[in-house]
Amino acid sequence: MRDDIQINDRAAAISDQLIDKLQTVYDPELGLDIYNLGLIYVIDLDATGHCHMVITFTEIACGCTDTLPKDLIAALMQLDPISKVTVEVVWSPAWKMTRISRLGRITLGIAVR
Repeated sequence: MRDDIQINDRAAAISDQLIDKLQTVYDPELGLDIYNLGLIYVIDLDATGHCHMVITFTEIACGCTDTLPKDLIAALMQLDPISKVTVEVVWSPAWKMTRISRLGRITLGIAVR
């Protein structure tokens, strides 16, 4: 799991499964998945199977603010340990290009440091 995502122990226990599903949810404007784009801030999975996600978008005018949370919920609901998903969208801290992973930068053709 990325170091810049706050994740609790229950979610960390299934982090490989979470990453696999998160990498299937794409920002349609950029053509990159939300995991490598760095849109995820928090993943919290409780004992009842409720997964609470805190995400952001690249900009307030992003055209996928309605569809992306629904796509995220649908993807995570495929995992057996998860019985419910809520997605909280925040604008602070603001997303920065530095949140894009190395793989994401290569995919988008951005210089990799």
